[in-house]
Amino acid sequence: MTNKPAIQIIGTGGYQPGDPISTEEIARLVGPLPDEVREGLSIERRFWMIDPVTGEHRENNSDMAYKAAVRALESAGLEAGDIDLIVLATGTPDFPLPPLVNLVQERLGLARCATLEIRSGGAGVVQGLDVARMYLESGIYRTALVIGSEAISPVLAPVFLGKDPYKIRMRDRMPVYMFGDGAGAIVLRAEEGGEGGLLGAAMEAIGGDRKAGIHSVGGGTHAPIHEQLKAKRLVDLKVDVVGAGDFTPVMVTEAISSTLRRSNVDVDSVDLCLVPEGNVGWMLDSLQELGLDTAEWKALDGKVFDSLSTMGAVGCAAVPLFLDDAWRSGKVKPGDRLMLVGVESTKWIYAGAIVDWTAAAPTA
Repeated sequence: MTNKPAIQIIGTGGYQPGDPISTEEIARLVGPLPDEVREGLSIERRFWMIDPVTGEHRENNSDMAYKAAVRALESAGLEAGDIDLIVLATGTPDFPLPPLVNLVQERLGLARCATLEIRSGGAGVVQGLDVARMYLESGIYRTALVIGSEAISPVLAPVFLGKDPYKIRMRDRMPVYMFGDGAGAIVLRAEEGGEGGLLGAAMEAIGGDRKAGIHSVGGGTHAPIHEQLKAKRLVDLKVDVVGAGDFTPVMVTEAISSTLRRSNVDVDSVDLCLVPEGNVGWMLDSLQELGLDTAEWKALDGKVFDSLSTMGAVGCAAVPLFLDDAWRSGKVKPGDRLMLVGVESTKWIYAGAIVDWTAAAPTA
């Protein structure tokens, strides 16, 4: 029996557009939130690809994904031509077709490359890592680029442009405070005889009997286009804040348990756990109120990290963008065992992966 190669993360890259937008600036755009709600969001700043004054696009999703990919390749010491497979996750593509992943492929100058696009929101990149891992372990490909990219600000602009901030409904204000734009990328390589790397993963959609927690309505083919054009907004982002508060902790708890079990890893061996909203006040309160602060969750106390407060809620970009931030800052070091958890509340999807980290932080 032939030993499988180690599927190592050898580089990461992140990108967010423009200057940071403070929570005080958001309050000027859409009006204030109650203090307890604003504090519970735990977001101090976010980045938008649009001009918040005019709504004009300064770049687009494929631009951000490309820039994150280039930075990841540079950190890995590779050229674009070294990539055999690109897996990209996004919920906000430039166009319904062609896929965003192929626009990035074109920007990278790759005439031929295996590509795949995933539409699973915050869980998508972790799912993409596992898909890429299986291809690389099989020997079909050697090097993969996994990207998560999100452009949410264009959907937010119609909420406040030309509007009196104090007449904007509270439920419409919430997404403007929460969401930002950005992209993150991860480079994987199969190393024969190597050690560490991706050890295992788990994923499941557990919302088949639940209504969507986040619903992006409009721009699809769910209704006649001429009817959609009569709507107040062509694309409307609806967020069930109460539902997310009730069920997201369920997803996180199950993701952690399932990932440990399927990777055959003990929770005490995990050094760090990336959960994009793992440290926000509402999440921690909900875990306790629902009795979900399990022994496994308690064992991770002090080990859970993210960059939500300084980067915003960035959907598909969260896991790779926050991971890149942690690696470049020295929080993640060679020899660390990481658990990566992505959750998506549109239809309640989770994905988790365990990785033994081998890459030294880049010098630049």
